[in-house]
Amino acid sequence: MNADFNAIMSGRRQLINLGYRLLGSLADAEDVVQETYARWYAMSAEEQQAIEAPGAWLMTVASRICLNQLASARVRRETYVGEWIPEPLPEPTEWIAGRTGTDRADPADRVTLDESVTMAFLVVLDALTPAERVAFVLHDVYGYPFGEVAEIVGRTPAACRQLASSARRRIRSAQPPASRSPNPSPNPSQSAGQAEIVRDFKAAWAAQDIQALIGLLDPDATATADGGGLVTTHVEPIVGGVEIARAYAELAGVVHGHTTFVECSVNGLPGLAALREGRTVSVFAFEIAGERIRRIWAVANPEKIRPWQVSLGD
Repeated sequence: MNADFNAIMSGRRQLINLGYRLLGSLADAEDVVQETYARWYAMSAEEQQAIEAPGAWLMTVASRICLNQLASARVRRETYVGEWIPEPLPEPTEWIAGRTGTDRADPADRVTLDESVTMAFLVVLDALTPAERVAFVLHDVYGYPFGEVAEIVGRTPAACRQLASSARRRIRSAQPPASRSPNPSPNPSQSAGQAEIVRDFKAAWAAQDIQALIGLLDPDATATADGGGLVTTHVEPIVGGVEIARAYAELAGVVHGHTTFVECSVNGLPGLAALREGRTVSVFAFEIAGERIRRIWAVANPEKIRPWQVSLGD
C-alpha cells in the first residue's frame, strides 16, 4: 500500500508543472492536482490495479481537467477587471506553499523554472485557443506523441499536429527576432545582461529620470498591469517608451518613501518586486530584446502574489 501510494504521489510535481504551464496559475494548478488525485482515490482498488501506468493516467486526467478549465477561464475573463497576467513565480528556494503563505513548500509543489514558464512565453500561450495550448504544451514541452495528445484533446492526431503547428507559428511571431524559437532558453550571460538592464531601470525609476528610462525602453515597448480590480493600476496597457517612462516616473513620485523595490527572479528571469511595510505589493516581469526593455508586466492582484509574501516579505 505504501509503495503504491509513494508511486502515485511521486508524480505530484510533474502534475503541478503541467497545470501551471497550461493554466498560468499556481492556485488553479493546485486545484487541478487535487481534483486529479480525488478521481484516482474515488476508484476501487480493482479499478486502480487495472491501470497499467498510473502516472500516465494522472497526466491524462489532469490535462483534460486543464482543457475544461481553459474553456471556462475564457468566459470568466470577460468580466475580469483590466488585463489578465499569469501568476508570477519566485525562485523555488524562496517558495512558500499554500494560499495563506504560512507553510514552507514541499519540493513536489514547486514548478520547475525553465524557458517554458517565462512570463513572455506564458502570455503568448494564454493567447492560444485551449486546444492549441494543450496540444503544444503536451507535444513540444513534454514530448507526448500526437497519438496520445489526440486522446486527451479529443481530436485526430493530424488535427493535433496542426494545432501544435499553429501554436508554434503564433509563438514565433510574438517573439522578438533575436529569440524566435518555439522554446527559447536564455543562457547565463544573457540573464546577467538582463539583470544589469533591470538594475539600471530600477535606479532610473527611483530617481524619476525620464530620459534614462526612455533610453532603457524600446520605443514600441508595452507596460501591462494586473490589479484584478482589487488594487488601483493602469487598466489599459501603456504603449510607447516615452509614455511608459513618464507614467512610471509619476508613479515613483507617488510611492516614494513608502515602497522599496528589490531585484529578484520572476519566472526564472531578472525582475523586480515592490515591498511596502514588509509585504510584496507588486511583481514586475520584463521581456528584454536588443538591450532594451520590450515589455513590462506588473502583477499587483494580491491573489496572484501570495507565494511572494513570505519569500520576500519576512
